Amino acid sequence: MRVLLIGSTGVLGSAALGPLLADGHQVTGLARNDERAAVIAKQGITPVVADLFDVQSLTDALHGHDAVINLATRIPVGGKLIRSSSWVENGRIRTEGSKALVAAAKAADVGILVQEGTVLAYADGGDAELAENAALNPVGPPAAAVAAHQAVEGFAGEGRIAVRLRIANVHGDDPLTRWILKGAKGRGPSYFGNKDGWITPIHPADVGTAIAAALSAPSGVYNVGATPVRKRDFGAVVATAAGGKKARTVPFKIGFLKILARSQRVVSTKLTEATGWKPELPEVATNWFPRV
Repeated sequence: MRVLLIGSTGVLGSAALGPLLADGHQVTGLARNDERAAVIAKQGITPVVADLFDVQSLTDALHGHDAVINLATRIPVGGKLIRSSSWVENGRIRTEGSKALVAAAKAADVGILVQEGTVLAYADGGDAELAENAALNPVGPPAAAVAAHQAVEGFAGEGRIAVRLRIANVHGDDPLTRWILKGAKGRGPSYFGNKDGWITPIHPADVGTAIAAALSAPSGVYNVGATPVRKRDFGAVVATAAGGKKARTVPFKIGFLKILARSQRVVSTKLTEATGWKPELPEVATNWFPRV
């Protein structure tokens, strides 16, 4: 099918591109200007210029496409994580951008819409497994992801399919993980929250195959994660990968760090049952991480 990929040059978009092409899809990449179009063209796909916040330009870009995958985000890294002002643009992309995309996709008669999101919207679950019907507590930045899912939910119906993904904590060669690794190499934390809590990681490559698989899923919300692990064990892997002496956490909970401190034992059985997808890297290990 012909697929418009929004966010093709980002961590998740880059990971999804290969699996989409391998599955035989014809992929177009959305660019906000001609400069970004040149970057997308270097990925080996056709760029199309449109404004994510403008319904008419999005409609024009979507004409002739069977599906659209929205992976657009603007995630801050480092000290900016704890400043609410750093998340404003990401919030606008997920709220205003998703609403415009739904309207445009309907107008262009697109059949499938896949929207990214995050498991960080789940409430602290303690030791309980969190399936898609688990309680949400979308305070802070994850609230915008929930708003995007709510907007996209309205796309479903009249033959249209709306797939909303709650993606686990992405760890691989990405900016956030590199920041954590650099800190863990010294005296910084290799994880956040209580050592007995749970974290659900996922390698970018497995997010990519999950996104491609989502094109065959029925409408609904789907978790995307590898095997959950105790935070103390996750931290030990990160510390080893960074060459740090020991795994450390942080004693304070402010801003985005407070959200990262939650215990979230997320399961992805629903996506596996719907599409057959399984992570190729199901257990977090040092080979997930780049050298720093």
